[in-house]
Amino acid sequence: MARGIEEEVAWRCFCRDVVPFTAMVAVECVTVGSNTLFKAATMRGLNFYVFVFYNYVIATLVLLPLSLLFRRSRRLPSAKSPVFFKIFLLALVGFMSVIAGCKGIEYSSPTLASAISNLTPAFTFTLAIIFRMEQVVLRSSATHAKIIGTIVSISGALVVVLYKGLKILPSSTTISHDQHLTISESSWIIGGLLIAAQYLLVSIWLILQARIMEVYPEEITVVFLYNLCATLISAPVCLFATKDLSSFLLKPGLPLASVMFSGGLVSSLGSVIHTWGLHLKGPVYISLFKPLSIVIAVAMGAIFLGDALYLGSVVGSVILSLGFYTVIWGKSREDPTRTVDGSEQSPLLLTHTIGDEASSL
Repeated sequence: MARGIEEEVAWRCFCRDVVPFTAMVAVECVTVGSNTLFKAATMRGLNFYVFVFYNYVIATLVLLPLSLLFRRSRRLPSAKSPVFFKIFLLALVGFMSVIAGCKGIEYSSPTLASAISNLTPAFTFTLAIIFRMEQVVLRSSATHAKIIGTIVSISGALVVVLYKGLKILPSSTTISHDQHLTISESSWIIGGLLIAAQYLLVSIWLILQARIMEVYPEEITVVFLYNLCATLISAPVCLFATKDLSSFLLKPGLPLASVMFSGGLVSSLGSVIHTWGLHLKGPVYISLFKPLSIVIAVAMGAIFLGDALYLGSVVGSVILSLGFYTVIWGKSREDPTRTVDGSEQSPLLLTHTIGDEASSL
């Protein structure tokens, strides 16, 4: 009997801690791999508007059967309900973040994107203060840590974007030295600012998504509706922004592989895992794995893209990671609140009961 109880406790710990940890590490690897593949595809002529549109289309097609098979509730939110409006708003924010991120990577590199992704907790904390979703107790050590961590994170991001420094690992691309230098120097800052804007939108996206999951805890359905709305939003924008419509005809090769990989894994299954982890562990736990993406991006960029590694990227990434973990330490000093279903929730986000909005679905 005692052995059976111990096995049950061990299994619960495995499902509660080991499975989410492994899933988040896998998602970070796949996401950085998608960014690296996208960068390589753009160097082969892939239009990023075409990439964004097909990314949402493929994710929607992948999630359609899954949402029908694994949906726990047979009732979908009506088109006039507040939940559906929030999902549509989530899709709009997500679309803008993807556009900014893809253009930023096109101007810079996946390594820069992974470094700046560590701004997410700092942005979330700042937005929570602005919208009065976070109570600031100036005498609290947790508040001091979050404020200092936010300032350090932003400082690290500025170092990454504005200071390149010495070249630690040389570029192995076949692009001429003059062309590579011109592209890097003229586009690095623009790319960094676009990626920073992306992760500001991601912070808004996480807050809005957490609110949706409180009142409609259907991970696969929410992500499916999100991608469906994003497809409807992106279709006219991408068609209008693409001058050569023949670029939508993707031939077998790297561009097609990039679209299939991103839509079939990152935007569909990766988003489902993120949403599941958000519902199970809270948004702070999800953001804990962002610094890991820097190491993965540096390795993939050097191996597959021949990207050069600069001293500014290393120094800025270290400063960003220090600020990141300072914010997380500050969060750990607080008492986590819990939602109705018992899942962990970040104090950055307002919590309210499912019954407040369930009747409006």
